[in-house]
Amino acid sequence: MTAENTPTPAAPDTIVLIHGLWVTPRSWEKWVERYEGRGYRVLAPAYPGFEVEVEALNEDPSPIEALIIPAVVEHLEGIVGELDRPPIIMGHSGGGLFTQILLDHGYGAAGVAIDSAPAEGVRVTPVSQIRSLFPILRNPANRHRAVGFTKEQFHYAFANTLSREDSDGVYERYHVPAPGSFVWAGPLANFTPGHQDVYVNFRNEDRAPLLFIAGSEDNLMPPAVNQSNAKHYRHTNSVTDYKEFPGRSHYTVGQDGWEEVADYALEWAQEHAKRPAA
Repeated sequence: MTAENTPTPAAPDTIVLIHGLWVTPRSWEKWVERYEGRGYRVLAPAYPGFEVEVEALNEDPSPIEALIIPAVVEHLEGIVGELDRPPIIMGHSGGGLFTQILLDHGYGAAGVAIDSAPAEGVRVTPVSQIRSLFPILRNPANRHRAVGFTKEQFHYAFANTLSREDSDGVYERYHVPAPGSFVWAGPLANFTPGHQDVYVNFRNEDRAPLLFIAGSEDNLMPPAVNQSNAKHYRHTNSVTDYKEFPGRSHYTVGQDGWEEVADYALEWAQEHAKRPAA
């Protein structure tokens, strides 16, 4: 495999990049440019209501408060379903969970879940994750609010491998509040009867290959969470791989050295992508 690989006939020609919580599609700006340089069409769709700039969402977070997970899934399925060929789907953080859901629903030729939020049934909760999410989970009323991080909280949860000054710069460019309901969805799913919005069928034999990427220093979605999520797929023959990058925080899509992660993700997806039947 080489990072210079470009799409070949019948291979996916489109990459869909799904952003996570506390950011918008702007967070993918470097990856979009890099993948377009490889000859791909690159889509970085916003969640419904997130189509405006970061600054506008911070000024008026009401679209964030109203958002629900099924609406995001339906929106993404509409975008992916209209493509001529199944794309490579990559998601970061909450976008990693949406990637898992889309693959489970039959979309995509390959999926890459980067620093992924866990699907229903993943119960591992490292101390750093609890500390990162405590500002949101400490108040049940936050389930119905748009909840952001302070710069100090963001530095710990997102960009702990950066200097505080650099982390504050990332915060200013990318940070927006997140739907509190999304943050609460994971913990509640494991204690609520029946399948919830973050459910994935771990035994789906027909889903596309899936790669989990974790960063060793990620406080928000630590390696243990991604490892546990990946292990839940162990009873299926569908390809599920795991890769951990040392020294990387939750801000792996922009932290120095992001190119290595982007190239690895693309090369893996190119190698494992399902081809359409003849």
